[in-house]
Amino acid sequence: MVENWIKVRDDHMPLKFVKENDEANKEVTFRLSDELNTNWCQNSTFSITDLRGRVEPWLTSLFQSEHLSLLVGSGLTTAIQYEATNNTSNAMGLPSLKTTYKDKVNTAVKESIKNTGRGEENIEDYFRVINDLLRGLEILQQVEEYTTLKNELNDILYEFTESISTIENNIAIAENDQRKSAFNKLVMFLMSFASRTGTRDRLNIFTTNYDRLIEAGAELAGLHLLDRFVGILAPIFRSSRLDLDMHYNPPGIRGEPRYLEGVARFTKLHGSIDWVESGGDIRKIGIPFGATDFRPYLSAPGLSADATNIMIYPNSSKDRETAEYPYVELFRDLAAALCRPNSTLVTYGYSFGDEHINRIIRDMLTIPSTHLVIISFDDKSERIMRNYTEMGRTTQISLLIGADVASIEPLTNYFLPKPSIDKNTIRMAELLKQRYEQPTKPYEEDN
Repeated sequence: MVENWIKVRDDHMPLKFVKENDEANKEVTFRLSDELNTNWCQNSTFSITDLRGRVEPWLTSLFQSEHLSLLVGSGLTTAIQYEATNNTSNAMGLPSLKTTYKDKVNTAVKESIKNTGRGEENIEDYFRVINDLLRGLEILQQVEEYTTLKNELNDILYEFTESISTIENNIAIAENDQRKSAFNKLVMFLMSFASRTGTRDRLNIFTTNYDRLIEAGAELAGLHLLDRFVGILAPIFRSSRLDLDMHYNPPGIRGEPRYLEGVARFTKLHGSIDWVESGGDIRKIGIPFGATDFRPYLSAPGLSADATNIMIYPNSSKDRETAEYPYVELFRDLAAALCRPNSTLVTYGYSFGDEHINRIIRDMLTIPSTHLVIISFDDKSERIMRNYTEMGRTTQISLLIGADVASIEPLTNYFLPKPSIDKNTIRMAELLKQRYEQPTKPYEEDN
């Protein structure tokens, strides 16, 4: 039986509940697992309509915060891939090392995840340790060992980028109706966040994913993504990016231009499979969504790159300054977007396995007017609930965890706000709330 967790509005603790039945022609009902009674359900049972009435208005109000950010983990890619193909695959599998240093690398990886509290290793940990080892061999002038290990790293990186592209390809070539349905859900998901009036600060989208699923969904939705890249054919990453935005002049109106709707700022915190280091610059190259072979694009005139030049975290086998660039700029953007008053952060499919991101989230919650919304399919690693407890700011955290509520279909159908920026709709919702919404009662608990 799938367990779900919810904590919204005036809930002072997470409530665990399970689906009670899903019979034909009957509305789905849920039952609280604990011996608790709340003011919004009778006899510890409630329908999905009751749950929607509890969650959707709360998320709608939070999504209209002065500053809104969305942090997406691998869970979104997994959800859309499953919708499109009825199957999932993981690109984060561990590499099979052949180098004579494989035992030392494995030991260093295990020690690294122990120190960071990640719980289990993934391929990023191996990239980090192998790059450190390469730097050491370079300093020691162990040319033969350095060359052998770098070639092996090159092969691992190719396999990794191809596995990510395979996920994209599986979605792109899926059966037509299923693919359309999956992308429709992705568009609804993105526009629920991006549908903000022009007077609000732009939505900030952050992701730890290397694939281009968000970019593909934004194209279909007509959502304009602003990132740090400047150019057309092979855009260059610029540290000097100003607060660029998109405006329009209303016909027949003189005065200041207005903000264009459907615009979001976009940051890929760990890099991307189409980012390449070339000639001291970081360039975004035009690899089609779902391409199965990267080598022709890397060997294009003016690039002359190999897999070690692909900017995924940690990216480079060169010096420390190169390894930190451009990621130091990206994390500066993350901290600047989150750590300010009246800011809301929503995480989806993020398992809280990156301590460098968790640290910024903890700093954000030290500002009393900020709020964190955690939406996740599950918490198998138990990192979400552990961080929820350790952060100590439970009144500033909302939870929506479990397959029955956080899967992409029920989430977009019932719980996320309607993707609309129509002012009349907003005014109508405010009037209905003022006239008909019942006042909330204090939280009650059975003795």
